[in-house]
Amino acid sequence: QVQLVESGGGLVQAGDSVRLSCVASVRTFRLYAMGWFRQAPGKEREFVSAMKWSTGSTYYADSAKGRFTISRDNAKNTVYLQMNSLQPEDTAVYYCAADTNFGHYSSAYYATSREYDYWGQGTQVTVSS
Repeated sequence: QVQLVESGGGLVQAGDSVRLSCVASVRTFRLYAMGWFRQAPGKEREFVSAMKWSTGSTYYADSAKGRFTISRDNAKNTVYLQMNSLQPEDTAVYYCAADTNFGHYSSAYYATSREYDYWGQGTQVTVSS
């Protein structure tokens, strides 16, 4: 069982930056990948970014490229999402997810929410205009 705890959300203004954190309850070398997804009111959950833990390979949604950066701290079992130049359309609950299914996958795999086994409770990010 893996528990994930997110933090770092809040209310910010357009153009501001926020860093989200997600702490895993297990040593992260036991995880295949960790990802960030978000869900806005009335919309489906969507992929934001992910990292394959063994290689550090990163994956981003088009909406995140150039503005968001995923990173990690192995010693702290933590993955981060640095979000810059936030816009009102980034308003959502942001979820951290962990995947324990080791294998060889295409980049599309990391953007698929059903491939992730564990989810955090989510942290709200609200961007005002």
